[in-house]
Amino acid sequence: MKKQDIYIIIGAVALLAPFFIFDEVYSFYKHFNKEHGLITAFIKFAILATFGETLGLRIKAGVFFKEGFGLLPKAIIWGFLGITIKVAFIIFAKGTPVFLEYVGVENASGLLKADLNFAKILTAFAVSVAMNIVYAPILMTLHKITDIHITDKGGKLSSLLKPIKFGTILSGMDWNVQWNFVFKKTIPLFWIPAHTITFLLPQDFQVLFAALLGIALGTILAVASLKSEKK
Repeated sequence: MKKQDIYIIIGAVALLAPFFIFDEVYSFYKHFNKEHGLITAFIKFAILATFGETLGLRIKAGVFFKEGFGLLPKAIIWGFLGITIKVAFIIFAKGTPVFLEYVGVENASGLLKADLNFAKILTAFAVSVAMNIVYAPILMTLHKITDIHITDKGGKLSSLLKPIKFGTILSGMDWNVQWNFVFKKTIPLFWIPAHTITFLLPQDFQVLFAALLGIALGTILAVASLKSEKK
C-alpha cells in the first residue's frame, strides 16, 4: 500500500465519520436530501462516481490522478448524470408498479412500501430490470461520450464549453467492450441485483445505498475505458 492510498483512506474516513458520530449532521443530511433531492444527487455523484473513476485509474496506472485526467470536468458531468439517475429512480419506482397493475398484479404500487415478502422482492426486481434495460445503456453511453470528449480536450475545464462531436465519437467507440462488458455483463450480473436491493430498502437508506453505488458505477465505467485502451 502506497502513501497515496493511506491518504485517500484517511480522507474518506474524515468525510464520512461526522455522519456516524454526530446525529445533527445526519439529521441535516436527511432533511436537506428530502427538500433538495436533485441538488444532493448532483453533489453525491460528483464526488462518489468521480472517486470511482480515480479508483479505476489507480488500478491501471497506480495513481489516483494524472495530467489530462480531467478530474473537475468529470465531476461536473457526473453531477448532472446524477440528477438524471435521481429522476430515473423516481420514474421507474413509480411507473413500473403501475405497469404491473396494468398486467394484473394487484396493489403493486404499494408493495415497495410493505414489509419484506416475496411479492415485494419481485416488484423491486421488476423495477430494477426496467430501469437497467431502458435507462442504464443510455446513461453509460452518454458517460462514455463525455469521457472521450474530456480526454480529447486534454482534461481541461474549458472542454465543457466546447461542442461535443457525438457522431464522430459514437462511430469511433469500442462497441465490443461497451456491449460485451458494460452492457452484457455489468447490467445483469451487478446492476440489476444491486438495484433490486436498493428498492427493497427504506427510503432514507435507498439514498445512501445509491450514493455508494455511485462509486461502483464510476469504477466499472473507468475499468471499461481501460479495457478499450489496452486493445
